[in-house]
Formats: sequence, C-alpha cells, structure tokens
Amino acid sequence: MTSTAVKLDIRLLSKAEITEWFLEMGEKKFRAKQVYEWLWEKSVTSFQEMTNLSKALREKLEAHFVINVITENKVQRSNDGTIKSRFQLHDGHFIESVLIPVPSDKRFTVCVSSQVGCSLSCKFCATGKMKRVRNLDAGEIYDQVVKVNQQALDTFGHPLTNIVYMGMGEPLLAYKNVLKSIDHITSTEGLNMSPKRITVSTAGIAKMIKKLADDEVRFNLALSLHAADDLKRNEIMPINEQNNLGILMDALKYFHQNTKNRISFEYIAFQNFNDSLEDAANLADLCRDFPVRINIIEYNPIDGAIFQKAAAHRIDEFAKYLIDRDIMVTVRRSRGKDIDAACGQLANKD
Repeated sequence: MTSTAVKLDIRLLSKAEITEWFLEMGEKKFRAKQVYEWLWEKSVTSFQEMTNLSKALREKLEAHFVINVITENKVQRSNDGTIKSRFQLHDGHFIESVLIPVPSDKRFTVCVSSQVGCSLSCKFCATGKMKRVRNLDAGEIYDQVVKVNQQALDTFGHPLTNIVYMGMGEPLLAYKNVLKSIDHITSTEGLNMSPKRITVSTAGIAKMIKKLADDEVRFNLALSLHAADDLKRNEIMPINEQNNLGILMDALKYFHQNTKNRISFEYIAFQNFNDSLEDAANLADLCRDFPVRINIIEYNPIDGAIFQKAAAHRIDEFAKYLIDRDIMVTVRRSRGKDIDAACGQLANKD
C-alpha cells in the first residue's frame, strides 16, 4: 500500500528540533546549524542548494521534509513605481505583497500579509470582505520579504529599508507566527534587519497589544484608528465594540511605558465622516498620554463601499490643526491605486 503521509515543512521546526532530528539520524550536530543557515540566512528554496551537505544527506532530508516556499503568481506595476505581487501558497491559496519605493529618500518598503483573508470586516477594506482562511506561517511571511527584496534590487538597485505588516489580515490574530517571522528577519542567523525598520499594524486588539509589551518586542506599532470617537469607529470597524478607544489607549500607554517603541496612528480620511476639525480635536485628545505620529491616509475607494476620499483642502486643514498642537503628522498620498495596491485594496483580484 502506497504511503500518503504528508512531509513536514522543515521551516516549521526550531533550530533545537532540527538538531534533535540530526542526532536521531546519527548525523553530526553541526549539520543542523548548516541547514538552519541555508534556510534562514541564505533563503534557499530546495535541499539541493545546500552544497556543503553530502548528496546522501540532501536526499535523506528530501525524503523526510519539504520547503514550502511561496511562488510568484502575478506581478503588477503601477505608474508611480509601486509593484504588487500575488503569491501562491503550497495549498493553492493566494496572498499579496506590495513594494512601495521612494527612491528620492532611499526608502523602499514592503507591505506584507499575515493571513489569507481577514475576519475583521472593516467596512472600508477590500480584504475585510474576504473570509479568513488561515494564518500564514513564519516562513510564508519571511518569503514575502525575501522575494520583494530581490524585486527591489532587480528593479531599483536598492534593498528593502522597511517592512510593514499592513497587508492582508490582522497580524495580532496571527501573533505567534508573526513574531516568529520577525525573529527570522531580524536575527543574525537570519536576514539581520533592524527591528526598528519594522512596523506591525493592528486594527486594535488590546490584550494582544499588552502581550507585545510583556514580550518586550523591539519593533514599532501602528494602530489602524480611522475614527477618534467610539460611535464612528463602531460603525466602520466592528472590532471596536469589544476594544473601544478607552481600552485601546490604556493598552497603548502600557505598550509605550514598557517598550518605549514608536507608536503611529493610521487615519484614513473619509469625506464628511471623519475629516472635520471636531474629528481632529477628538484625535488630538487621544495623543496626550504618549508620543504619537499620525499618518493621514488618502482613501482608496473599493467595490461596494459607500465612502469617498476627503477633499485635499479638508485633509490639509485637518493636518494643520494637529501640527499646531505639536503633534507629528504625515499626509500620505496613495500609491499604486491604478493596480489596486493602495491601502485597503488588497483582495486577490484578477
């Protein structure tokens, strides 16, 4: 009878577990370190690339394990230089990543996904209209960084400078795998990128924000805020009903006190909904307990949503109100709208 056992992805194992396997196979302990380096420092996609291992050992690894690397399925290039990539996972599902280049600032950012779909149903977000299928594992998140970094090198001759977990899914609902991916990205045994170059964005899950603080993470945190009073936020973000602004601000204050890491508020400006000076005053009130950078984002309309982007002069007045109160503000004009790569538009559309 033919065996139908599924091989385990070796990247799901820790270094200690790989070492244990090698010892059980009667192999030298240092071989595990070599394999680990090939996987996370050199980013190989097959055992045959591990050239300092014997052919017999590579075949033994191949008999027991797989490397479920993501594969490029579709690439779209925007008129403004933004590149959106759709990747296929080993089980046939798709995710999207976006390369956002700002060559004038030597800033090259990748926006990575952490879930297939999303369960939060934010009213303005295309991904929120998809059902959540599953969390990505650490290797699938790591692969997005590796592949988009190569894309940046090939296209612009410059490596990635920043990573934002703002793609498909809610990172704090894939907590363990997100943190494990960041470990591989920042480790000297991995890609060796600075955690200060990484920002994790959340729609607002207070208990998990506190867990980040307790785990003493070193990366930056962004809250997808989008409304500065509970009534409006409940209307567009159902998660606010269990994680209201008071609870969230307490969690963020705890996060800042424990980590001193940077906190940002992401604030999409919707026409005649959250773009008044009264809204700006409410937002300023949320910035009293810890230093915050506010990113005001131009809205990108999606199919089936009732919102429109705020007028440019309203955004400018809104920003000026905050700046006049010594709050750090950046107004982000949308990038990649023509290829559905802008904030809130990722939905695996053909």
